[in-house]
Amino acid sequence: MLFGGGIMWLFWVLLIVFIIIIVKAVATSGGERSAPKSPMDILKERYARGEIDNEEFERRRRELER
Repeated sequence: MLFGGGIMWLFWVLLIVFIIIIVKAVATSGGERSAPKSPMDILKERYARGEIDNEEFERRRRELER
C-alpha cells in the first residue's frame, strides 16, 4: 500500500510539472511566428527609435542597396 501510494503521489507531481512546462512554452513562444526581418527593416526600426541619425541611416541604406 505504501509503495502504491508513493507511485500515485509521484504521478501527480510529474503531471503538474509537465503542465507547467507546457504552459510556459506556449506563453514564451508569442503565439505566432513572424518572418525574419530583413536588414533594411532592422535599419528602419533603428532609425525610427532614434538609435542612429539621418546621416548614418543614409550611409547604411546605400551600403545595403549595393
